[in-house]
Amino acid sequence: MKKFLMLMTIFSLLLLSACSENEADNKDGNGKEQSKETFTIGVIPVQTEGSMEAAMEKLQSTLSEKLDRDVAVEVYPDYNGVVEAMNYDKIDMAYFGPLTYVVAHEKSGAKAIITQLIDGEPFYYSYIITHKDHPWNSLEDLLKNSSEADFAFGDINSTSGSLIPSIELKDREVYKSEDEHSFKSVRFTGSHDATALAVQNKQVDAGAIDSAIYNQLVDSGKVDGDQIKTIWKSEKLFQYPWAVHENTDEETIKTLKEAFLAIKDPEILDAFGASGFTEASNKDYESIRQAALKEGLIKE
Repeated sequence: MKKFLMLMTIFSLLLLSACSENEADNKDGNGKEQSKETFTIGVIPVQTEGSMEAAMEKLQSTLSEKLDRDVAVEVYPDYNGVVEAMNYDKIDMAYFGPLTYVVAHEKSGAKAIITQLIDGEPFYYSYIITHKDHPWNSLEDLLKNSSEADFAFGDINSTSGSLIPSIELKDREVYKSEDEHSFKSVRFTGSHDATALAVQNKQVDAGAIDSAIYNQLVDSGKVDGDQIKTIWKSEKLFQYPWAVHENTDEETIKTLKEAFLAIKDPEILDAFGASGFTEASNKDYESIRQAALKEGLIKE
């Protein structure tokens, strides 16, 4: 009997010890209960000018409250970094460009769930812009003198800053690659605002840019719209998607959709040049997928 009581006492002590360890594991260094694992969001660097810090903090706070867990938003230094972060399970959600989304969907199964509205519509365009002092009023005018023009794309993985305009220029047989073309020179600036400023400051003669971001730069005074003119406009492009990791559960997706659709804070909206948000799905990016296939950026 004594042996039995001793064994029961030892078992009870071990059980209490295990419970104490589990409780400690669920507390931080200050003895407070830890929240669920942080929900991480990667954002492509659509702009370099200005700070998105305050807007990202507000977005983190909004989503954290809705998800009932910590949320961390990180702006990555380049487009491809966000694709790879999703591919290697480093992030739970991402703000992609349409092209980077298509690539991420092919690589890791990322799922588009939300996109932004610009003046109430989920569309934007690729523009080719030039300085007002140039005589060109159309892309045809520019290409008549292409050998005298320095041309700029944005990030090489940008939809409106590279993919769509490069296809247009290839179709017109003036561009094959950064090293093979009919221009005086070709460069990649890395971002839309850098392209706009390069055109405004006459560092390049023409450049490709996202229409919504260009308008936002003009409205904010970062770029002088009176110094720039648009000489080419693409067909409609579906807006930048917010996409989740392929393993995201439906309840979390539903909560995220509700959270984004409810956002009215102008500081958050202005950071993305948006008037609001609306639902999106993979099928909305089929035209970009076809363009990526044409350029060999993804495979069937």
